[in-house]
Amino acid sequence: MRPVLFLCLFVSALLCLPLPAQAAKTILIMGDSLSAGYGIRPEQAWPALLGKRLSEKRLDYSVANLSISGETTAGGRSRLDAALKTHKPAVVVIALGANDGLRGLPLGQMRDNLNAMIDASRAGGAKVALAGMRLPPNYGPYANDFVRSFAEIAKAKKAPLIEFLLEPVAAQARYFQADNLHPVAEAQPLILDHVWPTLLPLLK
Repeated sequence: MRPVLFLCLFVSALLCLPLPAQAAKTILIMGDSLSAGYGIRPEQAWPALLGKRLSEKRLDYSVANLSISGETTAGGRSRLDAALKTHKPAVVVIALGANDGLRGLPLGQMRDNLNAMIDASRAGGAKVALAGMRLPPNYGPYANDFVRSFAEIAKAKKAPLIEFLLEPVAAQARYFQADNLHPVAEAQPLILDHVWPTLLPLLK
């Protein structure tokens, strides 16, 4: 066989090979360091574990984790439109607010940002889940108002609420890094198990 003819046949065969299957739908996660995997390997963070679980359960979704350490609700809001255009998600998980609270930012501003993110996500055709957070008790009345904000937003928007993202690990120091703020790798499967019951109905 002539070399040129062989090369043509080889290229034709490659072109006929099936491409790797791409998930039909995307779950977009907009979070902060608690979802970005701060202090651990990215593949150990709960959003990466979510991607593995979706594959194991043969659910036709991929995960786009756009979480950034230090992110506030204002930062997430400013990035959301571009993220929606790029990923066209079927589901958006908003896991922001912790840094607003730790910095003592105005809660009215945080609520406005979260409401706007929910509205924008839905306008883009996505279902939305909201993840709540808590603050240390030394934040006083501000901490109570902070926690209540997530429940009030979820109720007003009729959005599924994960009341406290770190609920299954918060009371156990062994699940946290030396800073006592960021969960270790061993905590990530527990966080995913906590998120899963709220997320799963949105995938059907």
